[in-house]
Amino acid sequence: MAVLGIFALGEVVVPSAAAADIPAIAHRQRTEKKVFTDSEIIEGFLKIAFGAEYHLAGRVDRIRKYEAPVRVFADGARADRKAQIAKIVGDIAARVKHLDIAMTGDNDDANVLVKLVRDRDLFRTITAFYGSERAKEIRSSLDPQCLSGFRKNERFEIEHSDVILTVDNGDFVFFDCAYEELLQSLGPINDTSSVPWTMFNDNVSMGYFDVYDQYLLNLLYDPRIKAGMTVQDVRAVLPDVLADVRGWVRKVNNLSE
Repeated sequence: MAVLGIFALGEVVVPSAAAADIPAIAHRQRTEKKVFTDSEIIEGFLKIAFGAEYHLAGRVDRIRKYEAPVRVFADGARADRKAQIAKIVGDIAARVKHLDIAMTGDNDDANVLVKLVRDRDLFRTITAFYGSERAKEIRSSLDPQCLSGFRKNERFEIEHSDVILTVDNGDFVFFDCAYEELLQSLGPINDTSSVPWTMFNDNVSMGYFDVYDQYLLNLLYDPRIKAGMTVQDVRAVLPDVLADVRGWVRKVNNLSE
């Protein structure tokens, strides 16, 4: 899995069911760690919200996020995979309080394009999106099974994201890639090997929207965390934001205090 940094209410939500019937995912959900200290959450957030796993251009020392509603269009021939993308987007929408995200049936209305391709067409598709030279760099640096990238403006607001997913590498790989790349296309693009609980770690495979990463995305999309903020800016507001995020994540996952 890989991601590119490119220039420039109230309901109780049951545990993620988008792929709960896949044994590998169901097992991970049963054994998932769900209790974290403030420092564990803050450390992970700062590591994934700043920097970039694969950096093409532009500064990466600022918060990057959508400040506008996010509309997702799935482009591909597999109706079953499109339906699964819709379930995943719905799951993300239910679990990130201040994120307005939904599917759209019109590519012209979308600011996130999910391209569904066969594995044999992955490199060809990456080349079409990013050009032959960058595609070669991506292949040699990341050797991805799936990929996402976004374009941001001078205020570090994300304006458009592209997600490329393979449809024929099995259900677990599809869900694992789809959750990670869709979430990374929203801003947290720096993978880290030092945080063992996040899907934004190349050594970790989830296949669903785990509790730890719900903390990270809810921090990112809280209105007090704004595009363009520095680490110092974020640290100043994080304690208050985290207190509110804890309450929300507990509620939607039916966690005890």
